[in-house]
Amino acid sequence: MRFLATVLLLAGIAVYAQDAPKKGPGGPPQPHKNLKILKDEEVRPVMGAMRASLGQQCTFCHVAGDFADDSIPKKEIARKMIKMVNDDNAMFADGKVHITCYTCHRGKNIPDMVPPPAAPAAQ
Repeated sequence: MRFLATVLLLAGIAVYAQDAPKKGPGGPPQPHKNLKILKDEEVRPVMGAMRASLGQQCTFCHVAGDFADDSIPKKEIARKMIKMVNDDNAMFADGKVHITCYTCHRGKNIPDMVPPPAAPAAQ
């Protein structure tokens, strides 16, 4: 499971790198704006993992060209989901990540609420 989470995270980072904060004129990258749950250094890996886990592009939750804009309601839902995952993982004493977006979503923006039907028994 840890291997799968690591692969998803790294795949997401590679895809999300194109949306990295722009460098100022001759200076370091500008910090992300309007962060309420994540720290600046967490944005790229978490957003990349979310893209991979939900099978969606950034514009599913973000306004194209203005990621700080909160006008798309899905962005607030995503914040609540990030908080839920962080709170759930904090309950484990070992400090490891046990739950990710992929745990429930499995590449779908709306997770399945019931398991798939069982395959008929072979005779």
